[in-house]
Amino acid sequence: MNNATKTALVTGASRGIGRAIAQRLAKDGFTVIVNYAGNAASAEETIQEIIAQGGHAVAIQADVASEADVSRLFLQAKAITGQLDVVVHSAGIMPMAKITPAGLADFDKVIHTNLRGAFLVLAHAGEAVSDNGRIIALSTSVIAKSFPAYGPYIASKAGVEGLVHVLANELRGRNITVNAVAPGPTGTDLFFNGKSDEQIAAIAKLAPLERIGTPDEIANVVATLAGPDGSWINSQVIRVNGGFA
Repeated sequence: MNNATKTALVTGASRGIGRAIAQRLAKDGFTVIVNYAGNAASAEETIQEIIAQGGHAVAIQADVASEADVSRLFLQAKAITGQLDVVVHSAGIMPMAKITPAGLADFDKVIHTNLRGAFLVLAHAGEAVSDNGRIIALSTSVIAKSFPAYGPYIASKAGVEGLVHVLANELRGRNITVNAVAPGPTGTDLFFNGKSDEQIAAIAKLAPLERIGTPDEIANVVATLAGPDGSWINSQVIRVNGGFA
């Protein structure tokens, strides 16, 4: 598998885990399409960091929950090199809301972006990715913990894992692998925002390795699935979390 002639689309790649994945795939030789929802400046930072390391990348704006946007995203992405070999769906949101009537608006928002968005991206990926390609979705290891106020987020990501297993079966005969990577607590702005130092320290202690993961550690596993070493891994959810769950 010569990555130098291959193209990878990474959604939500302007920051956090998505940015780390885009950088790692570019380092591995992929031409990387950096998808972002609204922060063009942050997406440009990702592009420039990749270029500075000798990689190739372009940015395409699209809201993953918009049918028109996702359709356009895949048309533009495939036009970059004429083919699409890897799709990594990393875009998502994580507002906290308890399972109460007051939490319904946040539930609808999370399901719209995280689950509808995953369905749209996976649906288009299944049609656009070349035979022998890779499709990877990001889930979460917090599914196993059932922490209060994580209900909408956990529900959305449990749905994503279900879609991954079904799509793997639906793409039978094309030698396309479909997997999910489920990070534990990882040092990103999405994780740190709204948490005190004490809360972060307490969460870090939950895993036997007693620390927060890094975006690069998640990207390493995604890169394995996207590369030749991932050829026999299919319809799996890989929990990358230091033993958190």
